[in-house]
Amino acid sequence: MKNNLIKVIRFVPKWKILGYILLSFFLAMGTVVILFPVVWYLEDESRFFESLFIVLSYFHLFVVFIFYGMVMCLYLLLFYLYERKQYLVFHLKKITENVQQLAGGKQFSGTISETEEFQSLARGIEQIMIRAEQAIEDVKKAEQTKSELITNVAHDLRSPLTSIIGYLDLINEDRYRDEVELRYYIQVIHDKTASLHGLINDIFDYTYVQNQQVILKQDQIDIEEMINQLVVQTRIQVEEANMELRQLSLAEEAIIHGDGSKLARVFENLFQNAIRYGEEGTLIDVSISDTEKAVKVAITNYGQVIPSFDIPHIFERFYRVEKSRSRFTGGSGLGLAIAKGIIDLHKGTIEVESANGRTTFTVVLLKER
Repeated sequence: MKNNLIKVIRFVPKWKILGYILLSFFLAMGTVVILFPVVWYLEDESRFFESLFIVLSYFHLFVVFIFYGMVMCLYLLLFYLYERKQYLVFHLKKITENVQQLAGGKQFSGTISETEEFQSLARGIEQIMIRAEQAIEDVKKAEQTKSELITNVAHDLRSPLTSIIGYLDLINEDRYRDEVELRYYIQVIHDKTASLHGLINDIFDYTYVQNQQVILKQDQIDIEEMINQLVVQTRIQVEEANMELRQLSLAEEAIIHGDGSKLARVFENLFQNAIRYGEEGTLIDVSISDTEKAVKVAITNYGQVIPSFDIPHIFERFYRVEKSRSRFTGGSGLGLAIAKGIIDLHKGTIEVESANGRTTFTVVLLKER
């Protein structure tokens, strides 16, 4: 009640408050002047002005002042209730304007209402407005993401397609010297086609992992065994890069439940990154450890470190630390985004640390989800 009184007083202009006080003063005076003689006149059956004289003569002045104060407070209360109503109407109109403003597509900022009567309503409307604004922002981001996705995909598709068409034109027009050159053209076309196939698979996988409603398989997976198989599969590639892959396992039971094919894709991407960007360091270290609740896999290469300003963006789609966007110096830019999406679907975490000549990707998967 006290807070409401203060808010209404602050709401009403100062000149109006002074006017109400003066008006209450004179109204109360008139009421006392009229009421006391009338009451006394009715009791003594005398004339009105005689009653007024009797009142001033017989009533104690203190009693008159008390009555006068009560009457003045009554008038002030009536004025307060009137202004209180105006105050509430003002804030109700303000709420309506804010809602209409939101309906018109304008952004909302600030607080709708501070009045106790409308606080519950205001909080509900504010939540609706905040969610609506967030939805609008999400739609804008989705549109921007779609536009960027189309642009990036078009860029990555156009380059190999141009090469394929160019070499096919050379073959179709018999513009090659001998069979050796023809085979070279065919090999280039094959490589470009394989690159396109990989990019298209990456796009499908990225789209898949962005759908948070997908249902993953819940197979029992031995992460240590999976890593061992991937090490064998990539050993030739590691040797061709003149690198050495070292393994260390401290896990007692590296068993989790999840989608084996999807998790294999994660570690394949991490191995390919380690080979591609860690060639200068010649070594790749893979360590496996576990606790009662989780299994941790760390893959470390000793090549060029990732700049600190690139670290926060490393798992974004189409983001490359190497900015030339060359297909020969980097992948599609979707590999790490796909890896993070798959790990997120498994309720795990994937992090990267890069400093002091080493880069480590750490994957943590819960044994039970």
